[in-house]
Amino acid sequence: MSDALTTRDLGPAVEREIASDMVRRALPVAPVLIVLAAIPWGVDGALSAAFAIAVVVVNFLVAAWVLAAASRISYGLLMGAALFGYLVRIALVGLAVWAVKDMSWVEPLPLGLTLIVTHLGLLLWELRYVSASLAFPGLKPGAIKESASR
Repeated sequence: MSDALTTRDLGPAVEREIASDMVRRALPVAPVLIVLAAIPWGVDGALSAAFAIAVVVVNFLVAAWVLAAASRISYGLLMGAALFGYLVRIALVGLAVWAVKDMSWVEPLPLGLTLIVTHLGLLLWELRYVSASLAFPGLKPGAIKESASR
């Protein structure tokens, strides 16, 4: 039997680093999305957009936590956590939306649009800063300094 599935990852927790960077990048964009939702839908649209942004941020942080915890145990568990964790987290996002769908402050269109745009936008934006090198796992060297200077 191969040790590849039972070996633990004792390196740096790059998952947390990347998720934290994504959250940091979401903070300046969140007010813009909330205002854009408030223009046509008023306060309810703004609240719906804010709720969607919070769901996305929590989703990314939970993903990082699950992957980091699983990698410390074994690579086999990491693979299972990546696949099934995604399915569970998508179900939890759906459950969060379902739980608030009948509340008076919920506007479905800005809620759904913000969920989709924020998930995809943050993932695509983060691609610019993630290192594809084993020499620098996680963020590219200088990526934090580069974004802080903007």
